[in-house]
Amino acid sequence: MTDTLLNHRIEGSGSAHPLLLGPSLGTSYALWDKVAPELSATHRVVRWDLPGHGGSAPGLIGPGATVGDLADLVIALADTLGIERFAYAGVSLGGAVGLELAVRYPQRVSSLAVICSSAHFNGAKAWEERAALVRSEGLAGLAKSADSRWFTPGFTVPELVRDHRDADPGAYAACCDALAAFDLRDRLAQIGAPTLLVAGREDPATPPAHLREIADAVPGAGLVEIPGASHLAPAERPEAVLTALRAHFGGDATSGMRVRREVLGDTHVDRAQARQTPFTARFQDFISRYAWGEVWTDPTLSRRERSMITLTALVAHGHYDELAMHVRAARRNGLTPEEIGAVLLQTAVYCGVPAANSAFATAQRVLAEETEGP
Repeated sequence: MTDTLLNHRIEGSGSAHPLLLGPSLGTSYALWDKVAPELSATHRVVRWDLPGHGGSAPGLIGPGATVGDLADLVIALADTLGIERFAYAGVSLGGAVGLELAVRYPQRVSSLAVICSSAHFNGAKAWEERAALVRSEGLAGLAKSADSRWFTPGFTVPELVRDHRDADPGAYAACCDALAAFDLRDRLAQIGAPTLLVAGREDPATPPAHLREIADAVPGAGLVEIPGASHLAPAERPEAVLTALRAHFGGDATSGMRVRREVLGDTHVDRAQARQTPFTARFQDFISRYAWGEVWTDPTLSRRERSMITLTALVAHGHYDELAMHVRAARRNGLTPEEIGAVLLQTAVYCGVPAANSAFATAQRVLAEETEGP
């Protein structure tokens, strides 16, 4: 814990696209325990704690704080970690921070998910009263009602209830001040980042109507309602939340299709799409999301390097039809005929001379077509 930076936890590859996860009032980044490890397979996940919650210093905010102040703390964290542009998902107050980020720092937010949250929190009075109560009596009494405010009957997460009880009362009250003053309804249309709204169908604090209001105002936004979830959906229904976030953030079929066209060419992709049937549609979607939307978009290796690896793997397994396609792709990715020949010569040593002999024949045919032209 430091006095100047939000406490945080980082998971996933340092080369993956960053995804920041914001918590709800009264919780810590443990709210994301059942979701973040899965998301870290495709993203550099950074979970953070609100001031006075978890490991964050209470002095990071004070009385009269705003959601904008919290957004500034998130930007300071991103700057310290060297993160320029990031995806963002947040729950309740963390979701409000996401909306604020998307409005005030549009160049920083690549995509946004707002979970069990709102563009306003039903006026100031209730939050002002809660802030006054916490400042005078602490959090022990309020924490006793956490289960009924957060979860459907019979469900609980003791660790999160303990986080609520152990939060700093002054910082918690300052977060209540921020919620009391928050109303972003008149600025929602300014949000340009791809946005997903996730509602817990049993949520009494921010019911689905609040999320629908945002979805109706943010251009192109999508909405998912999760049955059996109350206010802390990532803790109560992690599988459903994970499915929604993966579809929105990870293995994106749209970006995968773009890369697939850049590497393989429009002619090949159009031909594959034209042959698609209901029987093969899920496989085509799988290729676009996983192979092209996740693996080929990982910046750890260049496309040239990926082409060389792919050529070698195809020779090793004798996939010569695929090899012809990827010889064309290798040329599109910048390899010269001489470099392709050097790769195939390497395969003669490690994959066998007969395999390399067939590979040279396939590559020579493809390269000759290139020379002859249409």
